[in-house]
Amino acid sequence: MAENVIITKKARENLVKARAGAIVLPKITGMAFGNGGVDADGGVITPEDGQAGLASEIFRKEISGYEFTEDTTCRYSCTLEEQECAGEDISEVGLYDENGDIACIKNFKAKGKDGDMEMTFYLDDVF
Repeated sequence: MAENVIITKKARENLVKARAGAIVLPKITGMAFGNGGVDADGGVITPEDGQAGLASEIFRKEISGYEFTEDTTCRYSCTLEEQECAGEDISEVGLYDENGDIACIKNFKAKGKDGDMEMTFYLDDVF
């Protein structure tokens, strides 16, 4: 698994229940953005295994699309328009499902979002 990425406990619970036929696995519908993925010195914080959401979520948006880059990998994309998250330093993203639960979290160095540009984020779901 990539560094600074976790699959949340809730997502793992959903997977095991869906495999048993107890539930239908909720589909991924959006991406959450936050500014809590780094410490005071700008160092990337590794998300914790039991973390249920972003450390400091600031915005949610439906995914722009997805593609299967390999048989066991789905790459989700989400584009922030010019006005969305303008002035924010984004350092964490998460995929959320149709129930609103965060399925995975990725932390990274802060990316400043200006109000006169779009930014597209990609997050791979790898099995």
